[in-house]
Amino acid sequence: MSQPILRIATRKSPLALWQANYTADRLRQLPAQPLVELVPIVTSGDTNQTDALRQFGGTGVFTREVQRAVLDGRADLAVHSLKDLPTQSADGLVLACVPERAPRCDSLLLPAGSAQLQTLHDLPPAARVGTGSPRRQAQLLHHRPDLQLSEIRGNVDTRLRKLDDGQYDAIILAEAGLGRLGLAERISLILSPPLIFPAVSQGALGIEAREDDTTTRDLLAQLICPIALAEVQAERSLLRTLRAGCHAPLGVWCSIHDQQLTLSGVLLSHDGRTRLEQSAAGDIADAESIGRKVADLLLSCGAEPLLQA
Repeated sequence: MSQPILRIATRKSPLALWQANYTADRLRQLPAQPLVELVPIVTSGDTNQTDALRQFGGTGVFTREVQRAVLDGRADLAVHSLKDLPTQSADGLVLACVPERAPRCDSLLLPAGSAQLQTLHDLPPAARVGTGSPRRQAQLLHHRPDLQLSEIRGNVDTRLRKLDDGQYDAIILAEAGLGRLGLAERISLILSPPLIFPAVSQGALGIEAREDDTTTRDLLAQLICPIALAEVQAERSLLRTLRAGCHAPLGVWCSIHDQQLTLSGVLLSHDGRTRLEQSAAGDIADAESIGRKVADLLLSCGAEPLLQA
């Protein structure tokens, strides 16, 4: 009997290819030992490296074209950074797998050769910091309103080159991506809660398959990490209930101990002056309802105007 062949749709960026190859290696280790090949896709978010992401409008800037490859049969599954994937599944697709999650915090990087920082407050006054994320910008401004924040686009290597060329005094990148690319030594400071809350699903991979493709879904089910899945279910439920897009200044932190899940959510004004925080806890089996509860708590204390801003 011939081995099944699985085709993985992925973006062409170095990080996306790392994630797709990681998934391919995990699949090859399964008892079925499927043959796996990559189907690289160029997305609109990759093609346009100048405009701020919020100017693209809507969600799915980095996922739509990759999903289309699965829907039209060019690929059998798609590997995404789950934080880029809208909470509402595309018609015909399901989120079939969330494997083990990488570290989820943000990190601050300095030009090569700079002295290490101990805290965010060690940055000089009015330091130029590169980050286009409204979530990161709002939280940075909440703690350091003097910082000069500006958009930075491009893959990780491009951003590091801009930093080392002196265009910025510091940049903010996800810890997970740097670790996956072997660049963790560039991290000067980990920005973790309560200072900076990461994005919904940050550090997690989301693997989609066609809803009617039970063969592929059964294979992917063997790679699911129950802890990571519960965490992102809670976080994405919070995001979905708030009807917040990927450009909302919303951060989350989820932890699980002894089957008890605790979720905290923070929502800020874009200038960082207003900050709301709420938390809820419960059994891991109730992950989605815990996410809805935190969203309701945020809405009850004034989240709506911040979401509409």
